[in-house]
Amino acid sequence: MSSTPPTTTQTGAPVASDAHSLSAGPDGSIGLHDRYLVEKLAQFNRERIPERIVHAKGGGAFGEFVVTGDVSAYTRAAVFQPGAVTGTLQRFSSVAGEQGSPDTWRDVRGFSVKFYTAEGNYDIVGNNTPVFFIRDGIKFPDFIHSQKRLPGSGLRDADMQWDFWTLSPESAHQVTYLMGDRGLPRSWRHMPGFGSHTYQWINADGERFWVKYHFTALQGNEEIDGAEAEAIAGADADYYRRDLFEAIERGDHPAWKLQVQVMPYDDAKTYRFNPFDLTKVWPHADYPLIEVGVHTLNRNPENFFAQIEQAAFSPANTVPGIDISPDKMLQARVFSYPDAQRYRVGTNYNELPVNAPVAPVHNYSQDGAGRHGFTPADAPVYAPNSTGGPVADAQLAGAGSWESDGELIRSAVTLHAEDDDFGQAGTLYREVFDDAAKERFLATITGAVGAVQSDEIRERAIQYWTSVDAGLGSALRTSLAGAR
Repeated sequence: MSSTPPTTTQTGAPVASDAHSLSAGPDGSIGLHDRYLVEKLAQFNRERIPERIVHAKGGGAFGEFVVTGDVSAYTRAAVFQPGAVTGTLQRFSSVAGEQGSPDTWRDVRGFSVKFYTAEGNYDIVGNNTPVFFIRDGIKFPDFIHSQKRLPGSGLRDADMQWDFWTLSPESAHQVTYLMGDRGLPRSWRHMPGFGSHTYQWINADGERFWVKYHFTALQGNEEIDGAEAEAIAGADADYYRRDLFEAIERGDHPAWKLQVQVMPYDDAKTYRFNPFDLTKVWPHADYPLIEVGVHTLNRNPENFFAQIEQAAFSPANTVPGIDISPDKMLQARVFSYPDAQRYRVGTNYNELPVNAPVAPVHNYSQDGAGRHGFTPADAPVYAPNSTGGPVADAQLAGAGSWESDGELIRSAVTLHAEDDDFGQAGTLYREVFDDAAKERFLATITGAVGAVQSDEIRERAIQYWTSVDAGLGSALRTSLAGAR
């Protein structure tokens, strides 16, 4: 019998899994009655006040999105119809650092865009990488805890980080991005953005498609090396925030081209990689980029707290013609983000000007802290009613759907023909990084793994990178031995 104590709920009941949500089949919907998942995410969302638990340090600006392509064959969403012009809000951020942390620490960068559309607010909440560290939201609190600070010393800890990563092999693809040049962009203006998840588009005829979002910086992608990043961190902790504000102030408006990859609905069933696995990409050779439009930032906030700090982004904010997918991480975020906003900003956070839609709002919610908008006293406050209150319209909503086998199980995602945790990370290292980038990458992971004190975790880290590429693992072992 194991001497390791079982994981329990906060009331002491053992839980079935730390790693897998309860879902209807491997790719099906997550059950709301997965009590541990809900408890874990809800508790995690309430761990800090008032700053964001993740992506705390950031900045942003307002702009507009102009459609330049024609993707009307794939989605009926008004925001993406030919010629449409939509007001936007963009927030950039770091993932792990707190409010006062330096902008140029090595980290993944948040890349979130709010579209104030005529059909309601639509948010793309992504990063500057096309993948993520985990594929199931039940592991998200554990991942963030491993990247934050020790409860005793208040210090970040290399052993804690590498312990989690090496015991979570699905992280390899994202860690390869993080430890590569992408981990240190020149500025927010000089980095790409991705929706990262797979989303569903629905056209006017009800046909369904799977899509991935790609934002390409028209200023070009630029990075800095570790030495320059460290020097900037010591000289100006707000370097990225200052750069964005001053660029817009002088009329140098940054812009990104938005493109999408579109997968026919039925392709997902037999594609060589699981298309709903957040740790995987779709090679462009299989699904080429299709132009949608250009997003430009042209207006700085007038009040940082009111318009950036109180801004609330969520992948739950969709519009007719756009919906979510069987991606387990995305489904968890659809619950977790609005829940975090209700706690962090308040239950009526969508009434704040920066979050309020330009589309009219009609529903039966009422009261709660911060409520300042209200309907006439004679308006009905319940549904159904016979006094002319709003009525749901499935056709107008244009929601998406997918099939599942209906069986509730805890498992990893469905494995497709070429699915594994290290394959795409190895391809990124061997085929995308040039020789100079590989040298920088080796130096970076030597420094990162070299900070690990535990011999066991250090050896697991070496094996982790050996699984990505055998030559890389051998070089890392040699480099670490020389550094000691």
